[in-house]
Amino acid sequence: MIVTCRQMQDIEARAFERGVSAADLMEKAGCGIAREVWRLFPQPGTLILYLGSGNNGGDALVAGRELQKLGWQIQVRLSGPLEKLKPLPRGHFDALTDFAVSASPIDVADLPRPVVQLDGLLGIGAVGEMRPDIRALAAEMNALRLEQHAHTVAMDIPSGLNGDTGEPSVDCVIADLTVTVAHGKSGLIADAAVSHVGRLALVPLAELTVEDDGGPQLLTPELLSGFLPRRRFDFHKGQAGRVGIIAGSRGFIGAAVLACGGALRAGAGLVTLLVKEEVYELLAAKVPPEIMVKVVKDYRDVLDMRFDALAIGPGLGFESEDEILNVIQYASMPAVVDADAITMVARTPVSVFLTSTPPRLLTPHPGEMARLVGDGSSHPRLTQAESWAQAFPGNTLLLKGARTVIATESSPTFFNTTGHPGMATGGMGDVLTGVCAALAGQGIPLHQAAGIGAWACGRAAEIAALSQAQLSVLPTDVIAHLGAAFGELE
Repeated sequence: MIVTCRQMQDIEARAFERGVSAADLMEKAGCGIAREVWRLFPQPGTLILYLGSGNNGGDALVAGRELQKLGWQIQVRLSGPLEKLKPLPRGHFDALTDFAVSASPIDVADLPRPVVQLDGLLGIGAVGEMRPDIRALAAEMNALRLEQHAHTVAMDIPSGLNGDTGEPSVDCVIADLTVTVAHGKSGLIADAAVSHVGRLALVPLAELTVEDDGGPQLLTPELLSGFLPRRRFDFHKGQAGRVGIIAGSRGFIGAAVLACGGALRAGAGLVTLLVKEEVYELLAAKVPPEIMVKVVKDYRDVLDMRFDALAIGPGLGFESEDEILNVIQYASMPAVVDADAITMVARTPVSVFLTSTPPRLLTPHPGEMARLVGDGSSHPRLTQAESWAQAFPGNTLLLKGARTVIATESSPTFFNTTGHPGMATGGMGDVLTGVCAALAGQGIPLHQAAGIGAWACGRAAEIAALSQAQLSVLPTDVIAHLGAAFGELE
């Protein structure tokens, strides 16, 4: 559930009226934040706590205490006199041992790596421009991140970001990870906020749970694990889904290989790559040995084949456009439509091809989305996705980007939380297409399949980056680490 700042404050107020302890909430929030830091930075280094006088600083202090137990060295930067800390954070400050308080900017050159900065300066109640002292510390954090490659983790919301609109103030903290507590905040998913929020994580607090209003949701392991079916012990490959992949053409065989790899790692029982004769030998020599490669003279032959789901489009080219459009329109099984196939749909009367059942999942990047909706591409991403879903009920749209949006009419819109900038390389979408098709082939509805697929691919990329630079992560690395990502959902 995603809430406004006022809604969050009301939820907390009602909890306190029921006797919920603010100290208990701070303890649970801080411990949850520490777990999320450890998830992305499992090797201890240097932790710099940037503390305001409020309870956000207390969350940071609890997180610092827990990470110190794992071997992190702690340094502290205060926004004002120690006496101005509120009682709860002051208690955690006094309980912290073996740390240094610095009165001036910290030189991290000789400190143990990684260097992680916890932004505990401001919470969701802060509105407008930051005070000069807070702004100076926020600017300092941004400089350390930019110039000395420190990593920044924001507590609940980056300091200087409007929690409702997502508008950043001057020198707003630029976070690599924002750990939001209890519920997502509406400002965190705004288009303007993406580069300040970074990767998103949610620390659920049972005491602050409220009835779901059916609105947008952040994708979390807790949510997604309920979508994955548990396999019986006597499960066989026929029950794991037969997936047909229509992909690949001369010059673009890699896209087909990546889609096949994604489908295999997402648990498909049988994967068949359907190609024209001119690329058969090239692809048969490149795909994993588990893939069956079948030549078709006309892609419409697929309509008479037995599959539980299709993936259509990666590296396909446009030579067989009429055939592909017929498959999209008439195939009797769910289909994931990507890449060149989206462009084909975009330049035809879309309603003709998206009124059939079973439904279709379209996975456009922003450029393809612009072709699909025309002038509507200037609207916020949430508006684009939900408007499209309302126009084509029963179908699902996965709008790729730094904060992937997934929309289906009458379902809560999903915002993905995983991934990193290293995924900005060709082929990542091909892997996602294969993953989503494999999940659909296992009987998972397309909306949920898209959510699982987006989260798992992003998380696999994060795991891959634990042993290399983000910029070096390739689509093949994502495929190789999908098993670890799915393991976190079991």
